[in-house]
Amino acid sequence: MAKASAANPRLIAAAAREVWRADRLGTVIAGIYQLLGATAALGVVAAGKLTFDALLQPGQAALGLTPALLLLATATALSGSISPLQTQQHRLLGERVSQRVWDRLLDTTERADLVTYESSGFATTLERIQQNALTRPFAVTAALLGLSGGMLGVVTLSAVLVGVEPLLVPVLLAAGLPAVALSRWASRTEFAFAHRLTAHFRRRNYLRQLLTQRPYAAELRAFDSAGPLRERHRLLNDEVNSALRGQVRRRQLIAALTTIGVAAALTAALLAIVELVRRGRIDLAEAGAAAIAVRLLSGQLNTLFASIGGLLESAPFLADLERFVTSGPPAPPKGRKRALTGGVVLDSVSFRYPGQERPAVDSVDLEVRAGEVVALVGENGSGKTTLAKIVAGLYDPEGGTRRWDGAELPAPDVRASVTVIFQDFVRYQMSLRDNIVISDGTRAGTPEEVAEAARRSGAHPTAGGLSDGLDTMLGRDLDEGVDLSGGQWQRVALARSLYRDTGLVVLDEPAAALDPRAEHELFTDVRSMLGGRAALLISHRFSSTRMADRIYVLDAGRVVECGTHDELIARAGQYAELYRLQSAAYR
Repeated sequence: MAKASAANPRLIAAAAREVWRADRLGTVIAGIYQLLGATAALGVVAAGKLTFDALLQPGQAALGLTPALLLLATATALSGSISPLQTQQHRLLGERVSQRVWDRLLDTTERADLVTYESSGFATTLERIQQNALTRPFAVTAALLGLSGGMLGVVTLSAVLVGVEPLLVPVLLAAGLPAVALSRWASRTEFAFAHRLTAHFRRRNYLRQLLTQRPYAAELRAFDSAGPLRERHRLLNDEVNSALRGQVRRRQLIAALTTIGVAAALTAALLAIVELVRRGRIDLAEAGAAAIAVRLLSGQLNTLFASIGGLLESAPFLADLERFVTSGPPAPPKGRKRALTGGVVLDSVSFRYPGQERPAVDSVDLEVRAGEVVALVGENGSGKTTLAKIVAGLYDPEGGTRRWDGAELPAPDVRASVTVIFQDFVRYQMSLRDNIVISDGTRAGTPEEVAEAARRSGAHPTAGGLSDGLDTMLGRDLDEGVDLSGGQWQRVALARSLYRDTGLVVLDEPAAALDPRAEHELFTDVRSMLGGRAALLISHRFSSTRMADRIYVLDAGRVVECGTHDELIARAGQYAELYRLQSAAYR
């Protein structure tokens, strides 16, 4: 916390730069409104002085009472009209700043490699940033503009009071010292509160997703599990409410102390004006103008102190955001797609997840030659998906080498040269066409290319049965689109993999949602579907792996067997045992 506080000037300067870069014209307009607000306040004081002169000293007044009153009314109306204009301009500018900060956050998450992204520490920090730091841009924008406007108003009104009685200014400014100190206390308590409650908010948000989102609705009703989940949600709410009550009491105490300090300074200044009149140091007209100036200056000081408090409160969250966006790795170079002419070879490859003692993949040798279909089989947790991610360049091996046509390519090149469809593929709430072409954003595919990918994957009958064909919206989460069956979605995912023209395709349980007939059709003609591309196939169904050129059997992260289906059956090892267990269910 001390480090964040010490960095306040740097963070405030950085926030000011973000505001300026987000919308320069909007910042200038907001600054003009601040200038007009300060000028209007000064006009109210001047008009008030002329009005008091006309009332108390009509013979010596510069204006008559009626013109003075009209001028006072005009200045007061102008001063009051500035505030709503400022509010709406701040709203627009705050949105632009928020968009810019979101872009910086998205840049960071995009750069993060998969291992980092899947770590719990990264997820917790990201959640805290989203819950707290990203709500601060509007507050910082308003505080910075309020700080500049308040400072301008304080300077101009202080100049007026100095002309009447210099001793009035330090009396009002004295209220600033405790206000700033209390703001620093508030910022520390608010950041500590947010840091402490992040885990609670994550769990509560997750429960809300379970209780409200459509993918979970059927199972919750089938198990009648909404009640227990609601009870967990209630307990989390109780914990949040308890912590929030304590934080609110602290903030109320801070606000009360700040108000008392400002009110005491205002009272002292007004009493000083009365005493100055009693002693004859100022006349009644000057006293009236001074009273107006004191009241307006008090308001400007409130704005100034509130802006300082807002900046101090936001500073720790901005520091949290700054640490997050600067701690990420540099943007990786754009990968270059490579043709696969020889094959992909893993040589003694090992990989261990952060914080895990046992390697997920341990000294694995594997080869996928160009045009081959290679299968990975094994029980759950044997390392199949982890190994597939290494082949696809999503993970870099900790030990051993990964060679593409004999060369050790950088991971971005490998990722650009491989297509991966996982078992839990994404069902994009977009059109059917967008669901297919999203796999290769580097090219705008022709309708013929999209239709060909749909035909080869077996998704074409689905497209033909939709009202708008390939342009039909899919899913019900965002728009009133058309929802597909699990098998139809699986065909769409396969079309996505075929549209991305790469030399190697990784298919993780590609038939998991297909019926037996569709599965048989897929694997009977899988080589034709792939169009000569190599494939690494992960499957628990051994009927799907019989056609593979080579099968690797994994157990606890190691390859324990390798060969064709017939060779492995003849070897009577683990593959043969698993195959007999599975096939026995059909006898």
